[in-house]
Amino acid sequence: MNSKIKKGLGRGLSSLIGETKIETKKNVLSLSDIVPNKLQPRKTFEEENLKDLTNSIKERGVIQPIIVRVSNSDNNKFEIIAGERRWLAARKAGLHEIPVVITEADDLKSLEFAIVENVQRHDLNPFEEAQGYKRLIDEFSYDQEKVSKFIGKSRSYITNSLRLLNLPIEVLKLIENKKISAGHAKILVGLENAAYVANKIIEKKLSVRQAENFVKIFKKKPSKANNLKDPNIKNLEQDISDKVGLSISIKNKKNNKGSITFSYHDLDQLNKIIDIIKSNY
Repeated sequence: MNSKIKKGLGRGLSSLIGETKIETKKNVLSLSDIVPNKLQPRKTFEEENLKDLTNSIKERGVIQPIIVRVSNSDNNKFEIIAGERRWLAARKAGLHEIPVVITEADDLKSLEFAIVENVQRHDLNPFEEAQGYKRLIDEFSYDQEKVSKFIGKSRSYITNSLRLLNLPIEVLKLIENKKISAGHAKILVGLENAAYVANKIIEKKLSVRQAENFVKIFKKKPSKANNLKDPNIKNLEQDISDKVGLSISIKNKKNNKGSITFSYHDLDQLNKIIDIIKSNY
């Protein structure tokens, strides 16, 4: 028996399901007939939380059904839309079947389901959340305003979230591993040597407020001379800067004479410069 869940349930899975026909009869599927969601924005699952859920399922079973759709690539399989963590825990618990709700959903609806569930449960790290929003924009022609209304977050929240994707991969890994928070990461956006500064924040165990004051010393207004600098020189500065973790300035004159300046802001950075010079004696 097919029916529609009534609209007006507010944002989230309920409102999304309200726009989609679902099979309200309780279904049970074999775990082997279910495959992960290829659109799942969440890439990492905390082992400790997964272990706790596995123990709970061993004791009480899976109480809340997962949401699935027929797989686009194999009509004999069902793809998870919401509830991948429950499915993983059920497998670890040794179960062979799991309760499901089967829904009709295209790729856009599937991604919407997955993002809303994870955002509401605070299951996504800031990097995964930003990637989810970017997929809505890049693959399904959303703009930031539409993402904002859909998720129930402010436009500035979405903008700041997407800006995190401009950070170096080293910093994104620190976000994924929860070494730094979203608040710390936002401070690092657009900052030279963001990876170096991020590791300093971790080393010094700085709060977001302390980190804001700390990074001020790394922010400089670009000079007019710098704006006129040869792009090749600027790229070389950036390459060297990324490798040594320090601010670098190269001044090259028309006769190809010039200077390289290493800027440091504390004794640790000065010692690093000395070590670099000594290692090349």
